[in-house]
Amino acid sequence: MNGNHEAPAPPRPLPEERHDQPEERLALHGGTPVRHTPWPTYDKGAVFVHPEDEEAACRAVRSHLYFRYDHRPQHETECGQFEAELCRFFGTRHALAVSSGTAALALALMAARVPPGSLVACPGFTFVATPSAIVMAGCKPFLVEVDEDLRMDLDDLRRRWDPRIGAILVVHMRGFAADAEALARFAAEMGVPLIEDAVPALGAELNGRKLGTFGAAGAFSTQSDKALNCGEGGFLVTDDRELFARAVALSGAYEGRLRRHFPDGEPPLTGLDLPLLSLRMDEIRAALLRAELTRLPERLALFRRNFGHVSAALAGLPGIAPRRPVAPGAYLGEAFVFRVPGGDAGWFARALCREGIDARNIGADDDLNVRAFWNWRFAYDTDDLDAIRAMLPRTAAYLREAVDVPLSSNLTPADCEDLVRAVRKVAAALGHAPARPTGDAAPADAGASVRR
Repeated sequence: MNGNHEAPAPPRPLPEERHDQPEERLALHGGTPVRHTPWPTYDKGAVFVHPEDEEAACRAVRSHLYFRYDHRPQHETECGQFEAELCRFFGTRHALAVSSGTAALALALMAARVPPGSLVACPGFTFVATPSAIVMAGCKPFLVEVDEDLRMDLDDLRRRWDPRIGAILVVHMRGFAADAEALARFAAEMGVPLIEDAVPALGAELNGRKLGTFGAAGAFSTQSDKALNCGEGGFLVTDDRELFARAVALSGAYEGRLRRHFPDGEPPLTGLDLPLLSLRMDEIRAALLRAELTRLPERLALFRRNFGHVSAALAGLPGIAPRRPVAPGAYLGEAFVFRVPGGDAGWFARALCREGIDARNIGADDDLNVRAFWNWRFAYDTDDLDAIRAMLPRTAAYLREAVDVPLSSNLTPADCEDLVRAVRKVAAALGHAPARPTGDAAPADAGASVRR
């Protein structure tokens, strides 16, 4: 049961009521909720799809040409045209459309020649697809602490560097840029490739440069709530010709089809010495994504408008600490994430849900959130959750304080104002809430010892 929605309140006193009027009282305590209509999210059908996009997918269906490698030349297929358009959008030499963001990550690691069995450094705050892709590539996750703004902590990575690390996989989690510039310099210093998990940050930039273009390769998703959405799918971008060729071969360009991706000359390898993993994108999804790509700037502007509305209205609000970007404008804006330092973030998220706002406490004990590293049971030699959390004590503490609210590009200014009102209402009641118990203390230098 999701503790942020239906589970009972934690067995500790809740904040005292400070108002007598029902409309001012928290909905959690019988008051009138801020809103009664569902909070718009992708799983309720709040997707950014236009009739032209639907027609593009239908056109591909009617063509009866669903496999990306048919009788047509590469530049005439939906996948081929989508890849060319991605290259123009990102300013990269190569792009490869694949079956998922996880596939793109795994292909990037394998194509970058990260030796099987290597450790791959990644942040402790990410979606479970990140360590899963590392395992898929035959490597082992090496988890790194995050800072109070939930970004990969370069100081922790430097301090705990292990010579078995074969790559750094940085994640621009929940649409906020990591310090990709500093991490790229450090990766070069260590002589390992930097791979960017830009799955949750499609279209966002850092200092005028698109995320996904700072490392050897960038991986993206086109699943569910991403800035381009076809239900499933993903792609990678790179300037490295050989890495691209290896990724194409691994994805499943068999019997000479690898040559279609190199119209100006022979590819740098045959691909026959690599396994065929069948991670291709199909023509129907590519057609839908091509149509959506024409309106991506409009959607990015809506994300930023909504995030700007909410973040400006809640700036300086006592009791919460909104996540800060690493540089001005270095975010997508598809989520509003804040911490409740010293307070009960699980109670705060439940209270927001009762006010009509979808919210989750990322580190809730009663919610198997796959963004909480201690829930990745496949990555550890123990099932002791306290012991796992003690491997990254600072990250665990920050995630248990964190509240995550999705911001659909379909939100209206009125929706944004509902969120602002709800957060203010709950924060006002937080003053009498007890501090959350912290029984998971561990030495500050405890390392993340994942399954070897």
